[in-house]
Amino acid sequence: MTTHHTLGSIAVPRGMVWVDEFDWVPVERAVTYSLTGALLVDVAPRLAGRPITLAGEVDAGWLGRGVVAQLYALAGSTSATHTLTLADGRAFAVRFADGNPIEAEPITRAELPQADLPYVVTLRLITA
Repeated sequence: MTTHHTLGSIAVPRGMVWVDEFDWVPVERAVTYSLTGALLVDVAPRLAGRPITLAGEVDAGWLGRGVVAQLYALAGSTSATHTLTLADGRAFAVRFADGNPIEAEPITRAELPQADLPYVVTLRLITA
């Protein structure tokens, strides 16, 4: 176990917790009834699209402004997938989620923020 997660080559603290780890089911089920009234159930594995939301809190998992800028640059790149390695060693091929994949709010308001100004960040990814 390491002291941080990595997204590509960017280290983020393991205090950013995977908050929706168990909000996804690895199979898709379609349930319908036939004309005879019989129950029809189709089941297939989901191959991609599992959400991985890493979230910091006001008291844990802060990122410096410089790291936030690196994540924004990565989110804006044309690279389709990135490797996310969690601190526990699990690795996933991921892409940034649609919409607003990164939310970052500074811990304090600074007129001229430095690269180490701490931010509370939510990072939204999906498996590829």
